[in-house]
Amino acid sequence: MNELPDIRLRAIEPEDLDLLYRIENDQRLWNVGATNVPYSRYTLHDYIASSGDDIYTDRQVRLVVENAEGHAVGMVDVVNFDPRHQRAEAGIVIMDAHRRKGYATAAVLQLCDYALRVLHLHQLYAVVDVGNDSALRLFRKVGFEDSACLKHWLSDAREFHDAMLMQRFL
Repeated sequence: MNELPDIRLRAIEPEDLDLLYRIENDQRLWNVGATNVPYSRYTLHDYIASSGDDIYTDRQVRLVVENAEGHAVGMVDVVNFDPRHQRAEAGIVIMDAHRRKGYATAAVLQLCDYALRVLHLHQLYAVVDVGNDSALRLFRKVGFEDSACLKHWLSDAREFHDAMLMQRFL
């Protein structure tokens, strides 16, 4: 692997409201996740204020990806946490201006380490549109394996897309 940039995963702060607002309201991302409605600043402010950063309570953890200069370049998520089976779904968004610089690779690797050492998970999984070549490459590069093709799993309101279920055992 090439030299990865120095990054840090950290909790969401009130100052991250604009970043969260841009990510949650970017319609291009709605087809790769569960969101399909815009969120108001008020709702997102409430989310930041009420989130306990406790995966057992919230069933998710959202972390900001910060570069060496201290700028937020994206976010990673651990969602759909299942404590009984010690697994969760991983997600990542890197802002357009910071893509293709290694941040996603570094962030997912750190997320895997966090999931193992802090959350004590057995596995992370990702559900990726089979047409999203960059996401498929990213997850394969960091050790996720193709597990199953989920037929007509994702909809963009015009048509259904197959998705690849990818797993990484920690």
